Amino acid sequence: MAGGERYGLSGWLHERFGVLGDALYDFFACLISIGVSGLAAYFLKQPLLFPSLGPTAFLFFETPLARNASPRSTLLGHLVAILAGAFSLGVFGLFHHPGVLQEGVTLHRIYAAALSVALTGAVLILLRASHPPAGATTLIVSLGLLQTPRDMAELMGGVVLLTITGWIINRLAGVKVPIWSAKE
Repeated sequence: MAGGERYGLSGWLHERFGVLGDALYDFFACLISIGVSGLAAYFLKQPLLFPSLGPTAFLFFETPLARNASPRSTLLGHLVAILAGAFSLGVFGLFHHPGVLQEGVTLHRIYAAALSVALTGAVLILLRASHPPAGATTLIVSLGLLQTPRDMAELMGGVVLLTITGWIINRLAGVKVPIWSAKE
């Protein structure tokens, strides 16, 4: 856990192997948490595994005691991102357009993307719930990669699953992660 106190298995690995121990903890914790998300997506045939979960997992295991890695910041961050992306789709009339990969980059898509990232960042600062990976989630929505209400609910389901899995892994490893919000 770069830049922070180490506890439990993470602390033991760091004391024993230094930065290699940090890398081992991060490797196995990310492997398990993203693997769980992937298996859930596979068996449920739902988009529960998507790009912004990768940096979220990094935060959970590299800086688990940081405010932006707390369950509160993670869940609020991605929820705000999804809502900002949906709002931006609506503002620019893109709900019934194909996604950017099919339609290509249009001026309205650029406007929607820029608005969604700006809204997400500003609202999360106001909520004191910054979570940088949410910037990827809002682009997934505003670019139309996943844009139906069902898609958005499934995105949030993927975030909830990863948050629970990451929290359990850290707690089982003796890392004293907060139940809801970090103290900073």
